[in-house]
Amino acid sequence: MRRLIVLTFLSLLFLSTYAQQDSLTLTNNDSMIGEIKGMSQGVLKIETDYSDADFAIEWDGIKSISTETYFLITLSDGRRFNGKISSTSDEQIEIITLNEGSTLASPESIVFMESVDRDFWSKMNASIDFGWDLTKANNLRQASLRSNLGYRAEMWSINTYYNAFTSNQDSVSKVSRNDAGVGFRYYFQRNWFSGLSTSFLSNTEQKILLRTNGKLGAGTYIIQTNAAYWNISIGASFNSERYENSADDRQSLEGFLDTEVNLFDAGDLSLRSKIALYPGITESGRWRSDFNFDIKYDLPKDFYIKLGITLNYDNRPVEGASESDYVFATGFGWEL
Repeated sequence: MRRLIVLTFLSLLFLSTYAQQDSLTLTNNDSMIGEIKGMSQGVLKIETDYSDADFAIEWDGIKSISTETYFLITLSDGRRFNGKISSTSDEQIEIITLNEGSTLASPESIVFMESVDRDFWSKMNASIDFGWDLTKANNLRQASLRSNLGYRAEMWSINTYYNAFTSNQDSVSKVSRNDAGVGFRYYFQRNWFSGLSTSFLSNTEQKILLRTNGKLGAGTYIIQTNAAYWNISIGASFNSERYENSADDRQSLEGFLDTEVNLFDAGDLSLRSKIALYPGITESGRWRSDFNFDIKYDLPKDFYIKLGITLNYDNRPVEGASESDYVFATGFGWEL
């Protein structure tokens, strides 16, 4: 019986040690052993037996790394690999694949890693934040909600979002704005991608009951590092609009040009900006644009504070509607 207990204990100890196959040495020479979950936006996450929560470590704070876990790996030049990694020096990491041999890369050129063993839920990302403002003058009350849910696979990703804003004030008509959308992106080698998306908007300021916009296009990452990314895409879109006055309803074919910049190498602060331009094709001379700018400050336990502005512009609005509408929102939220 005693021998059985000893063998069971040793087996459990072996399995525990075997499960912790990945190792790190930090720039201060501290070492960590555990299971690396992945790395994105310059932050690596590792699970250990001696902590209930995953550790988040700055990628540039790692001196050397060795994994038995296999990862989906993306380099800054857009190349993608399925393999494990091991530091050969402070300035070089070897990517070892099953079918393509090995490749050497600098640590700063590795911009994304995701464990191939991760389950469905661990490949998802989500965030939600709320804002509320109350002003005594004219009894002004404003509320905002912003949310998104995404999933990232080896060669594709899908993302959905929903945002809402309402403003109530004495002696003034209620103002509301709601937008939602879903987008699919397929990734090719060398930083190229194709995309398909649909978005929906209702906006009392511009008298829009529902604007439905479908987009199909392609793009590339001009910059993709552990500090920032910048992408640009072009294509065509179909725009269907229903207004408060049904006589103003219209449909049109447009081109589009999108560009997005995300800066995340400023400690707990990150900045994101996106602008989309829509030149009319069937409505020659019409221009629309959508602009977003967000500043996010990360708090402990995956909470954050966010400030953002959204601006919509249309040089040919319907009669009685404003050419532009903007929302400035602050919120407190949580992200997965």
